[in-house]
Amino acid sequence: MNAITENLENMQSLTSLTVLNATDTLERGLTAIKAGQTAFDLRHVLTVDSVAVSVMLAWQKAARDLGRELELKNLPPALQSLTKLYGVCSLLFPTSEQLEPGQSRADNPAHADFAPVKGGYDRPAKVNLPGTDADAHHHH
Repeated sequence: MNAITENLENMQSLTSLTVLNATDTLERGLTAIKAGQTAFDLRHVLTVDSVAVSVMLAWQKAARDLGRELELKNLPPALQSLTKLYGVCSLLFPTSEQLEPGQSRADNPAHADFAPVKGGYDRPAKVNLPGTDADAHHHH
């Protein structure tokens, strides 16, 4: 069956998780969890908004309701930033070591471009969101 094959691919085809596709993505994840999926690979999710956190929390709750633990793997920096912003790391990654609360993202060279602004907002941020989105689309 095609649907089963898609579930077993671990969400790797998912490239965005925003309000535009949240319902479909949520349902897709719940179906995969019910089918026995225990890990989602989110490495290609480059476009996110705050609803992404809600979807991931709903997936975790569904897995727990079935007596399972869902592992969310390879979160891109944008998605990691959201989980930290909302303070839900421990809810989303209860047994994971990849997002330790005390660990600075600067320890990982891959996250250097997304290091948090530690000096507050007294200096202009260098993040150009429209450019970032455009760049992401050129890769496809």
